[in-house]
Amino acid sequence: MTTKIEFAVEMTCKNCINAVENSLKELQGIDHFEILFDKQTVVVETAISHTVIQEAIEKVGKKAVLKGYGYNESNAAVAMIDGVGLNLNGNNNIQGLVRFAESNEKDTIIDGTIDGLSPGLHGLHIHECGDITKGCASVGPHYNPHEVNHGGREDDVNNRHLGDLGNIIADKFGRASFRFNDKLLRISDIIGRSIVVSEKEDDLGKGKDVNSSVDGNSGKGIACGIIARSAGLFQNSKKICVCDGKTLWDERNEYKEKGIVPLSEQQASNCDIS
Repeated sequence: MTTKIEFAVEMTCKNCINAVENSLKELQGIDHFEILFDKQTVVVETAISHTVIQEAIEKVGKKAVLKGYGYNESNAAVAMIDGVGLNLNGNNNIQGLVRFAESNEKDTIIDGTIDGLSPGLHGLHIHECGDITKGCASVGPHYNPHEVNHGGREDDVNNRHLGDLGNIIADKFGRASFRFNDKLLRISDIIGRSIVVSEKEDDLGKGKDVNSSVDGNSGKGIACGIIARSAGLFQNSKKICVCDGKTLWDERNEYKEKGIVPLSEQQASNCDIS
C-alpha cells in the first residue's frame, strides 16, 4: 500500500532538479514523484520507508526535510523514539522516528527507523499512557480498549491488543527500518499515548505461559516516545521557526550535529513554524 510523502528540498538550479530526479528513478518501490521547484518541494508516492527516500535525495548533496506524510486531509502522527535515560541495560544510544498515517483505504500505515538496537527481533507496542517521566516504566500497559489477550498485528480485534504491532528486526548495525499497515488502529485513538520498543522478541501470544497473553514475553521497554499529531500532506507550508529565527535547513543541521531529531521534523507544538 502506497502513501505520499512530502519533502522540503533545497534546490537552486536545473542541475539540482536533475540530480534529485535521477536519484529517485534508481529506487525500486516508487510509484510516482513530482518535483515542485518553485515550492522547493518533492512529493513521492511510494510503498517504501520515508527514510530510504530521504537518504536517496541527500545522497546527491541536497538537504531534505520531511514536511508531510499521508494523503490530503488525512490524519498523521509522529513519535520520537529515545532510549536516553529510559532503559535499564546501559544502552543510551537508541534513537529513531516512527510516523503514522491513515491511507485512502483507512488502514493506518506505520513507518519508522530506529537505530542503536541490539541485532535481532524486538517487540513494538503502543501503550496506554503518554507519561515518560519514569522512562518506559511509566507508560502503563499495552493499549487494550477491548480487554482481550495479547496477540500480533495480523490477529483480529478479539485476539490482540490494539497496541500490538508485532516485531521489528534490527540488522547487524543495530538499525530497524520498517513499514507496515494496521487495519485496526486509528490515529485519533492513539494521539497522546506512547510507543515502546521492547528488549526481546514478541511471541505474539503463542507461548504457553501467562506472560505470553500479557506482553508476548517481550521483556522491558528499552526505548519509547509519545505519539503526537503531525502535519499531513500539504498541511505544513511553513519554513522559518519564529521561536529562534532559523530555517528548516539551519535547524536540521544544528540538531543533526547533536545526534537528535529537529523539532521541525517532529512538528513540535511549542515552535511555531511560519
